[in-house]
Amino acid sequence: MKTVRKNLGFTLIEMAMVLMIIALVLGGLLPVISGQIEQQRSAETRKQLAEIREALLGFAVSNNRLPCPADGTLNTGVEATTGAGTALVCSSITALTASGGVLPWTTLGVSETDAWGRRFTYRVTSTFADGADGTSDAAAAACPTSTGVSFKLCSQANLNVLIAAAGANVAANLPVVVVSHGKNGLGAYTQQGAQLPGALGDELENANTTNSFVSHETTSSFDDLLVWIPPNLLTSRMIAAGKLP
Repeated sequence: MKTVRKNLGFTLIEMAMVLMIIALVLGGLLPVISGQIEQQRSAETRKQLAEIREALLGFAVSNNRLPCPADGTLNTGVEATTGAGTALVCSSITALTASGGVLPWTTLGVSETDAWGRRFTYRVTSTFADGADGTSDAAAAACPTSTGVSFKLCSQANLNVLIAAAGANVAANLPVVVVSHGKNGLGAYTQQGAQLPGALGDELENANTTNSFVSHETTSSFDDLLVWIPPNLLTSRMIAAGKLP
């Protein structure tokens, strides 16, 4: 009597069908997983920005001024200054102004990059970061000077955050603004010291050398994240520390 042997394996057609089903499942999951990763990176960067703001306030209380920017083309992360004591000023930085560059991460002891691996853009009103005991702030001449403090209680900062390029102010007269250039990174400096080109529209406002920045919800053409220090928060911290009258 002849024994019939059953084929217990998969045929090529069956294997192809299984692989197709797996591919369809993975194809449907990838956008979800990718979206979750980007949400996590955004949340992590927002947390970093909050920590940076506290580090900047702590630096101001300890040093009687805000830090100068670092040069984004270098890998030191140290604030770029010239002079010392009351003659200290922020150095002019390659392709930017004396008050613009990247966050001085080494000076502040914070992360070099955001969650996408790019450096934070950093701008500061220069009279809030020099060593001139507030005397360089002519607009606040009538306000009492605090010895050793770079700015006065009535010093006027010159940075503004807008709802859109040429739009209304979200916040005005800010001493400092910090920018993460988001997922696309346009306008940010890489860890290799190169600035990524291609920023347009609202993102260009956060990558150029003007005193205006833009902050609004994420869109298909805008994914920057910003943090800033309102002047009243800075002065209240300095008053609480006994640095301003």
